[in-house]
Amino acid sequence: MAVWDSFAAENKTMVMEQIVKNKRFSDALLILWAGGAALLSYSLVYALRKPYTAASFEGFDFFGTDYKVAVTTIQILGYVIAKFFGIKLISELKKERRFKFFVCSAVAAEAALVGFGLLAPPFNVAAMFLNGLSLGCMWGVIFSFIEGRKVTDMLASLLGVSMVFSSGVAKSFGLFAMNEMHVGQFWMPAVIGAFALPLLVFMGYMLKRLPQPTEEDIALRNERVTLDGNGRKLLFRSYAPILTLLFVGNFMLLVLRDIKEDFLVNILDMSNQSSWLFAQVDTIVTLVILGIFAAFIFFRSNIRALMCLMGLVIAGCLVMTYVSLNYEALDWQPVVWLFVQSLCLYIAYLTFQTIFFDRFIACFRIRGNVGFFIAIIDFIGYMGTVTLLSTKEFLNFDMEWFALYNHMACAVGAVCAVLFTVAAVLIYKRYSAQGRRKEQTERTTLYMNPQYNAI
Repeated sequence: MAVWDSFAAENKTMVMEQIVKNKRFSDALLILWAGGAALLSYSLVYALRKPYTAASFEGFDFFGTDYKVAVTTIQILGYVIAKFFGIKLISELKKERRFKFFVCSAVAAEAALVGFGLLAPPFNVAAMFLNGLSLGCMWGVIFSFIEGRKVTDMLASLLGVSMVFSSGVAKSFGLFAMNEMHVGQFWMPAVIGAFALPLLVFMGYMLKRLPQPTEEDIALRNERVTLDGNGRKLLFRSYAPILTLLFVGNFMLLVLRDIKEDFLVNILDMSNQSSWLFAQVDTIVTLVILGIFAAFIFFRSNIRALMCLMGLVIAGCLVMTYVSLNYEALDWQPVVWLFVQSLCLYIAYLTFQTIFFDRFIACFRIRGNVGFFIAIIDFIGYMGTVTLLSTKEFLNFDMEWFALYNHMACAVGAVCAVLFTVAAVLIYKRYSAQGRRKEQTERTTLYMNPQYNAI
């Protein structure tokens, strides 16, 4: 009998070990599948949106204003409008309609790029408005495929770093198409988009085929549901002080990021550098951020993850301020300056675009989805970018791009460090208060339940 019990116990242990191995293999497969599809999807979205930033458009103007500023501003204006409607569309988008929305947006964006090549300047600027309008909700759609899973930290990290990596790659491909393939600067975006479109549709199909979140996913990260108008209002009111601080900080970070991405060739003189320098710098930044964010998969406690994320963001903001304030004293090479600024900026910005709100929903057991939060912070941020570019152009501020960016980075880093510190304190206090209320409720239930009070 003892031998049989020993055999049964050993057999049970082997079965449990095999189950654990199978779960780990399943998780690894999901990370490769979903993470790879998400990363490539948004990288290809950038190929439809950002290649034009590699062109200088010298000799052209938009009714007396800088042509490139006009292209950027009008594209972002379309993006802003899409983000505004995305607050409703993405938060209410059902999973059955995601892929159709995804494909229609991609096709419309490429059609707009063809229009940019066909129409004569400055009238072709209108095509970039349609391009921005088409792509404004893509981030929210892609994220909706991967949120609410125990491995979302890793998946969101891969999606987020695609934003860093793809910005430099899009510029480099744009420069390559013009310098090596001799494609005109107006047709260059459409040519690159033509290569990207079929791959993007295929990646969307791969995301569509992902399995739904498991019971374990729901237990750890909460079920994700659509939000109607009343649900959105109630959610914001419940966390208004915290969300207001986060939204204001993200507004500033997004404006700074857009200035860097769209006018990097104006900010730094790279005339004697390789066309692939932007991609090389962004690749290193990508790997560093991926390693940092991926480590959060080991945080089972959502509040600990949130506090560590806030600490990381605050540190990035402070370093960004220090580097901008002491640029002349540091006397760094432009490439080193670019790397440090990119790393600090993207750590702060991507935290909220990827991991933070997924953990926020899980921590406070919120009935909603990440797309609602991201659509709001993007809408507010892009409104700021449009305002800044329009003000600079129409009031004709006489300031170099490098000086403008350095002053902005210094101010944004300092203000955001304060905002996010206060937000972190409020988050922890809210969590602690919620925990005390839950404990009090459990004690009251225990006291009132007859089965625990029977003699």
